[in-house]
Amino acid sequence: VQLQASGGGLVQAGDSLKLSCALSGRIFSSGSVAWFRQRPGKEREFVIGVLWTGDNTQYADSVKGRFTLSKDNAQKTVYLQMSSLKPEDTAVYYCAAAVPKTSYYRDYASVGFYKYWGHGTQVTVSS
Repeated sequence: VQLQASGGGLVQAGDSLKLSCALSGRIFSSGSVAWFRQRPGKEREFVIGVLWTGDNTQYADSVKGRFTLSKDNAQKTVYLQMSSLKPEDTAVYYCAAAVPKTSYYRDYASVGFYKYWGHGTQVTVSS
């Protein structure tokens, strides 16, 4: 499975931005997909995740009410809609996919849970 993230850029605080993650290769029919980010000088952290065939989205507290995840299963694409962006959202954003299904936040939030990772896309939010 290969993942290709795109859509990053430079925006101002309060703006919105939509990231895309295209999946290709041997796509599994179930499993989990998520977005992570890595801020400067910080470890990679969970942002949002969901089952590939489900809709029980898990959110990091820092993005609740501002970020949403959507999927186009037919197009094998996952989207991250970010609104009310803040300078602290500045990071490299990564999409990730895992073969197992889970309903536990601790799994979604674990970097080690995901086998497949895309190259990141830079999001910079200016104040």
